[in-house]
Amino acid sequence: MKTARRMLARGVPVWPAAYPLARLSHSAAAAAIATPAPAPPPDVRRERVASNIARVERDKGVVSSPFLTDTFGRMHDYLRISLTEKCNLRCTYCMPEAGVPLLPPANLLTTPEIERVAKLFVSEGVTKIRLTGGEPTVRKDLIDVVERLGKLPLTSLGMTSNGIALKRKLPALVAAGLTHLNISLDTLDPFKYELVTRRRGFEAVMDALEVAKSLAAEGLRTKINCVVIRGLNDHEVPAFVELTKDSNITVRFIEYMPFEDNKWSTQKLVPSASLLETVRLRHPELHKLEDAVSDTTRGWRVPGYKGSIGFISSMSDHFCGSCSRLRIGAEGSVKVCLFGPPVLSLRSLLRSSPPTPDHVLLEQIGAVVGKKKFAHDGLKANRRLGRRSIVPTYLLPPHIPQHSQSRFISASASSNSSPPRLTHIDPATGKASMVSVSEKPSTRRSATAIGSIYLGPTAFFLVVPSASSLPSKKGDVLSVAQLAGLLGAKATPSLIPLCHPISLSHVSVTLTPNEATQSIDIVATAECVGPTGVEMEALMAVSTSALTVWDMCKSAGGKEMSVGGIKVARKAGGRSGDWVRGDDE
Repeated sequence: MKTARRMLARGVPVWPAAYPLARLSHSAAAAAIATPAPAPPPDVRRERVASNIARVERDKGVVSSPFLTDTFGRMHDYLRISLTEKCNLRCTYCMPEAGVPLLPPANLLTTPEIERVAKLFVSEGVTKIRLTGGEPTVRKDLIDVVERLGKLPLTSLGMTSNGIALKRKLPALVAAGLTHLNISLDTLDPFKYELVTRRRGFEAVMDALEVAKSLAAEGLRTKINCVVIRGLNDHEVPAFVELTKDSNITVRFIEYMPFEDNKWSTQKLVPSASLLETVRLRHPELHKLEDAVSDTTRGWRVPGYKGSIGFISSMSDHFCGSCSRLRIGAEGSVKVCLFGPPVLSLRSLLRSSPPTPDHVLLEQIGAVVGKKKFAHDGLKANRRLGRRSIVPTYLLPPHIPQHSQSRFISASASSNSSPPRLTHIDPATGKASMVSVSEKPSTRRSATAIGSIYLGPTAFFLVVPSASSLPSKKGDVLSVAQLAGLLGAKATPSLIPLCHPISLSHVSVTLTPNEATQSIDIVATAECVGPTGVEMEALMAVSTSALTVWDMCKSAGGKEMSVGGIKVARKAGGRSGDWVRGDDE
């Protein structure tokens, strides 16, 4: 923020996205939301960002490489290299219990290839390298990799590890050149650790943390990364803060992010602003630290504590405007954005015959860096929040109002150019009116609706049979809710005044426990042969099932429970044709 003030004092325009909304005062944030300014044209936005970042880099003495600088003027001086796809844990929010398909070992970058790539990026201005995975400690030649990279002119050579197999290797890694260590630890409860990771090993992680703290005199800086998930570990935040009281470590609270198959839900997201308020309730004197321009963490310290805490708000308040990171996968794929797809294969270039020279590699890298978007894939400016907040609409927490931007994959080529209207309102009188379907042909129609109910840890482990031997006082929760959904679908016209009575030919309702989110996912499909669709019947089935679960679990779940995400997922038949809601909707 001080950097921004210095720029303003010099008359330099500051592009707001580089200084997100959470850094403003409450009054300034409220004013920004209430009176959003019109977004500048893309070329003006690009020029402003480039000007501001270039000025900051000149102040720091940083020389920008044309190959590592995107069209918004962002110089990428931070490289993350994945050493392996393998992991010795199966965290519920990260990986399926059975693991993921692994590439053949021959498809992974060799240690000499990693060294060559690292040297190439460092020659163009990369000053920080972080080794990631999978879990980097499962790679047998890890110390050799660190020793090679440790000889490069870097300001930081870091590694992110779950700590399971770290204790014995850490002293040798520090001796080889490791300067920064991030340990992933999401709970301080040994029993919950085993539930989250599906493996034992809590004591091994804590032992590794003690070794890391003892190596501070050797120059090792240690951080703990804690992914915060509502209902799972958000109540442990104060305990994590206390880890910084007597140790010079940093605990970073990371917002739960969506990845493939991790059943991400806005119900599980705890915004960093909420966590900050939780900490402030216990420590009103919490002191804000000064953050680097490209830092993803907002740092704070409790006065008198040796360490610090930080918040990484990649969902609620992203930091794309100052992104300086590039990623290389274990197989040599380059990603310019965590949320984007791989855009270049270095492995094929490194192993080509004849060998690809460095200048060609740089040209290829520069080409993909130059195409990097301003914000990660899927992000769109939300005008209700003003241009300071560029938020993916499908990732917004439930309490933030949003406009529907649904896109559908449709089998029908026809389009309706008539203006939108409420079909159940008589345009002549403005009164409610049932739509006539007497002249519509009877066709086979179906609709599928989805939704979920979040139970919280206590109620969830009482409902799921494998988690508890205690039956519900009202019987099998999921079976009763399934029957309620079937009855609800058939009773739709009795509850929705203008809904046509339909002779349903089939209704199915499934309720699936989701351990990762401690929710029950509900899917209902209704079918008929008739003149009108069955979307309402499918929606009613999901809603009735969810409310039945609520009724049967309210004594255990209490105020933690919430119902959400109820929507039509697919539809078939009728004049409008078939469609399926896109995966990101």
